[in-house]
Amino acid sequence: MPTPSPRFICKAFDELTLRELQALHVLRQQVFVVEQNCAYQDADDTDLISWHLFALDDAGRALATCRLIPAGHKYTEAAIGRLANAAQARGTGMGRAIMEAAIAELAQRSPGPIRISAQQYLQRFYESLGFEVVGAPYLEDDIPHLEMLRAGATQNHPGVVGAPCRTASTVCGAPPSQSGFA
Repeated sequence: MPTPSPRFICKAFDELTLRELQALHVLRQQVFVVEQNCAYQDADDTDLISWHLFALDDAGRALATCRLIPAGHKYTEAAIGRLANAAQARGTGMGRAIMEAAIAELAQRSPGPIRISAQQYLQRFYESLGFEVVGAPYLEDDIPHLEMLRAGATQNHPGVVGAPCRTASTVCGAPPSQSGFA
């Protein structure tokens, strides 16, 4: 039986519930601070101006998250950052699914090129999503990274379930009443 497609929720910071915010921060800290052994300030002011894309399990724990940064804030282009997948979601296609959903969201919310700061070992993965390396490798928290750019996001990137989110309460691919999160 095929794995069901994940349902993603996309909200501005002020629209997140306290439980959603907690779930996202717990996942980001688990991945970036604990697993990658990087002591740094994860939650920052960029969270305040970002849209947060995420999927939760039935218990309300985050399976995957990323933040979508509008053009003109962190970079000239829109950006995707703080992408994290829970250990139990790895190897299931969740990483590709959330990136495809993020690209579709930005096509609606901040159209144009998308910039990412990618861990170098994931270069081929991001290239498969249309990103190209635009700079020399560099170290961020002692992890090799690359600046990558994707030209012109499209509204109907292959693999995205349903229509892009348009409002805070929309779950990608399902009306709020069918999402289990409304």
